[in-house]
Amino acid sequence: MQMFINGQWLDGSASDRIPVLNPATEELIDTVPVATDAEVDTAVAAAHEAFKTWRKVAVHDRSEMLRYAAEKLRNNAEAYARLVTEEQGKTLAENRESEIQVSYETLDYYAQLIKDNAGRVLPARNPSTFNFVSKEPYGPTACIVPFNYPVLLLIWKLAPAVAAGNTVVVKPSEKTPLSTLKLMEDVFDHFPPGVINVVAGYSATAKALCRHPDIRTIAFTGSTAVGQSIVKETAHQSKNLLLELGGKDAAVVSQSSDLNLAARAISSSSLWNSGQICTSTERVFVHASVYEEFLALLKERFEAIRLGDGMDESNDVGPLCDASGFEKIERHVEDAVAKGARLITGGARSKAHSKGYFFEPTILADTTLEMLCQTEESFGPMVSIAAYEDFEDVIHRVNESEYGLGAVLFSENPREVKAFFEDVKAGSIWINEPLTDSIGGPFGGMKSSGFGDYRELGQEGLSAFQETKHVHWTFAPEALQDDWF
Repeated sequence: MQMFINGQWLDGSASDRIPVLNPATEELIDTVPVATDAEVDTAVAAAHEAFKTWRKVAVHDRSEMLRYAAEKLRNNAEAYARLVTEEQGKTLAENRESEIQVSYETLDYYAQLIKDNAGRVLPARNPSTFNFVSKEPYGPTACIVPFNYPVLLLIWKLAPAVAAGNTVVVKPSEKTPLSTLKLMEDVFDHFPPGVINVVAGYSATAKALCRHPDIRTIAFTGSTAVGQSIVKETAHQSKNLLLELGGKDAAVVSQSSDLNLAARAISSSSLWNSGQICTSTERVFVHASVYEEFLALLKERFEAIRLGDGMDESNDVGPLCDASGFEKIERHVEDAVAKGARLITGGARSKAHSKGYFFEPTILADTTLEMLCQTEESFGPMVSIAAYEDFEDVIHRVNESEYGLGAVLFSENPREVKAFFEDVKAGSIWINEPLTDSIGGPFGGMKSSGFGDYRELGQEGLSAFQETKHVHWTFAPEALQDDWF
């Protein structure tokens, strides 16, 4: 495929091309060009020029363009589900529901929200003055998208950005660029040239885009380390940084909980997308009185998981996206076992698959803070478990992590529920059901899982792409002359 700049498909001038592999078979699907710095400049220049007119396009017209994009994605949902499975790995069922369906629903949501978006009128000090607050777009925006949800996490950024009147340059993950480029071909092709542009590449391309002086906003989802580097490298430019970063989400299983429900929920929340979700359950704390019973239930669940190619609808979990994710999980397992953790199940490459990045669903028990699996984001099909005695202490242990994206509690005790959502430092709290989303509700993290108060989705997700302006309009200035020198 080609890159997409200013409404045109371009081969690119660099000889390098990015190979895109199917993670289930390791076969080459396609290649895409690596954008040079000059081509990044061209894309930003196109976005900068288009912004001059796009920001003044009527809200109704921007809304209708988003609605039409939602309709086209909805009509092509199955093709996109299959493409994401082919280049990313997760199952068709996951892609249909949690990726593509939520994507077109998000486009529809912001198409409506922008029409309801209003400033406010303020009380004036005198009858000759009209005071009001308005919202306006920042300008050209860089959307840097990860591999785990290449369509969804793009739409979460792009929809509110263009709804608000910004223009966009997208840099997809080098692991999953095909679905993003395909969107430009048959979902967003009706947008004016320069409003949405796509440049592929590796980290150097993303850095060139972030550093560009005409980029006003950077919307990024990815690791905390990369997010922190974006903050440092752009500090002198005063950009609007919208950073959704890593997670190490915890689940607490109380002695009052339904253990079967908790085991079923955690097997899903830790294994969906082969654990490659920033809100995947990676740490589990179980009350000591039900610890061994819960381990047995969870082991049964994990060992019943059908692991295989996501294109086969009989499978529950697909492969990891690439070799680097596979190697990280291996390192976490080896480290934990060497430091005294019990390997309950899994812990190695799937013996049933000679090709592909298939790692067995893995449970590590008796884990401690000295182990990587308790401190680093694992981002794979693995969960680490430890026992607790006291509820106040377990909240402290949940909060010991540098991350604060999400946390879930399984409990029927209202005192525990209240203490949990009040005292746990995380942007999303779930009670008895993990990883549910609401397009109308804010999503984002605290501590090292985010930057400032940035949240995606909801009104907050739209406001993140808007600057606030306070207008003082005195329509009868002669009435105020007595107050002047």
